[in-house]
Amino acid sequence: MISPALLRDEPDLVKANLARRGRELDLERFAALDAALRTARQEEEALRQERNAASAAIGELFKAGKKEEAEERKAAAAKLGDAISAARTKAEEAAKDFEGFMLALPNLLHASVPEGRSEEDNRLVRTEGEPPSFSFEVRDHVALGELHGMLDFAAGAAIARTRFAVLRGAGARLHRALGQLMLEKHVAEHGYEEHWLPYLVNAEALTNTGQLPKFGDEEEMFFSTRSDDLHLIPTAEVSLANLAAGRSFTASELPLRVAAHSPCFRREAGSYGQDTRGMLRQHQFDKVELVQVAAPEASEEAQLELLEHAEAVMKTLELPYRVVELCAGDTGAAASRTYDIEVWLPGQDRYREISSVSNDTDYQARRMKARYKDGGKDAYVHILNGSGVAVGRAWIAVIENGQREDGSIALPAALRPYFGGAEAISAP
Repeated sequence: MISPALLRDEPDLVKANLARRGRELDLERFAALDAALRTARQEEEALRQERNAASAAIGELFKAGKKEEAEERKAAAAKLGDAISAARTKAEEAAKDFEGFMLALPNLLHASVPEGRSEEDNRLVRTEGEPPSFSFEVRDHVALGELHGMLDFAAGAAIARTRFAVLRGAGARLHRALGQLMLEKHVAEHGYEEHWLPYLVNAEALTNTGQLPKFGDEEEMFFSTRSDDLHLIPTAEVSLANLAAGRSFTASELPLRVAAHSPCFRREAGSYGQDTRGMLRQHQFDKVELVQVAAPEASEEAQLELLEHAEAVMKTLELPYRVVELCAGDTGAAASRTYDIEVWLPGQDRYREISSVSNDTDYQARRMKARYKDGGKDAYVHILNGSGVAVGRAWIAVIENGQREDGSIALPAALRPYFGGAEAISAP
């Protein structure tokens, strides 16, 4: 949630910022909701003060022995209770309307975010490594997976439905190895604390991180059909970031670095017809997620650090990749600025996203009331997240970039210990 005070004080600045995303800000609606909330709260407070004054006067009458007059005043004051109850209900409804308006607004963009409406307008930051060249016809991960008998979409569809897969043998082993390698690297080398977290979360947790209520994201999530208000996590960011909910951090506690390896569940309702072949866009996939909670003045540096940590995985896996900064129209609603890491996939002859690293500034912290206190300083913390990285897409990248003409798949040196020292997945 953006700051209501900022919206009151500098409405034109906020409107211009949101316009960069293609969002129209209804300032008249905001002013009306804000005024209604203020008036309702003032009316409730005035009635409370009137009741307090009446109670004090009644007490004085009893002390003075004027019991009859005191009882008359007491009967009249009792009616104030009903008026206060009605005023409180009115104030609560006004607060709900105001909060609903504020929750629907995206975060303010950082000044450096490039203009644009789609991924075509994203800014290239740098490219690392050279895509491999092959002297034979390149296979994509589907062909390689089927060649080795380690990727089975028919079994996934039979067990669940389309856009689910079964990995077996070397395929399952590679998937497990990738998740372990990433998590061990982030914990041992980058200083994150490992967590195992709920995969089902309530609506409040999703609202805290900005998945709800906005822009059809609820259509992207799987949720329980029973009345228990639980949703399957679309990313471990939800569970990890909510560890900060309601907390007041001291300077010595920041930055907080937490990580988790988890499955992620998404309907992919908004991507009908996209990436229907293979594992690029599945309803269930794994990801190692990194979250940092930082002091406001340190969050820009923290985002670059998060990016560096995600890139370290790519370098360890010896994968060619590039970093792009997302444009205004492609930046997620909760983010102020986002960098994507895109890995080279020979089977598609193009770079594809494998990690997003976002600085959400105080947008999530305001929703979950996560604060930072340092001496006389009292502010909301900044919360950042990044994929460190998507396990399934790393799986695709490793086998496609490591493929050989005979069908064998060369393994990066860092993965060989997970395969008993083998340098490759043998040809079938």
